[in-house]
Amino acid sequence: MTEFTHLHVHTNFSILDGAARIDVMMKKAADSGMKALAITDHGNMYGVMHFTQAAKKHGIKPIIGCEVYVAEGSRFEKKGKEDRSGYHLILLAKNKKGYENLSRIVSIGYLEGYYYTPRIDKEVLKKYSEGIIATSACLGGEIPQALMNAGMKKAEEVLEDYLMIFKDDFYLELQRHGLEEQEPVNQQLLQMAEKYNLKVIASMIAIISMLKMQKPMIF
Repeated sequence: MTEFTHLHVHTNFSILDGAARIDVMMKKAADSGMKALAITDHGNMYGVMHFTQAAKKHGIKPIIGCEVYVAEGSRFEKKGKEDRSGYHLILLAKNKKGYENLSRIVSIGYLEGYYYTPRIDKEVLKKYSEGIIATSACLGGEIPQALMNAGMKKAEEVLEDYLMIFKDDFYLELQRHGLEEQEPVNQQLLQMAEKYNLKVIASMIAIISMLKMQKPMIF
């Protein structure tokens, strides 16, 4: 079986976007021969302790992360619909410092940026980027949104912003869930990866799909 690690995973701690119980998910991952698994719940890290304990029980390496909401402007702007959520961004801790910074980022989202969702901004990312790997996330990410609504030039400007923040720890993320919009976005992301000499990851957001499969999905 080809090795595959899910790096974009929602559990039942992602309200309205995840239903997988961590203990069941970990058993399935172990039974499938997976060696590592990430947790990237929306805007929170509530499941991290349970996730880590379950991973240890099943001999799986836990990768601690979060899918954060990045405000289009400042996290302090809370005026209307345009400020209600934010662009999606996957953050993964690659070491102890990264875990500490991820915890700070998520806390700031609640303490300073909360407006319908716990939002952060690029000022926060710049300050606490050490030890963190970031990926461009799903179609709700800033780069995919730019590709769909403004074109390649704008998407490259956004990409360059993230490269300034995360340097070599920024990855372009491909997803395939049968959505019509994903295929052209994936092709454009691959073009950007080639132009900027960036690594690409393939992820699967719907962990519930993994629970129904005999083998993990791969591209």
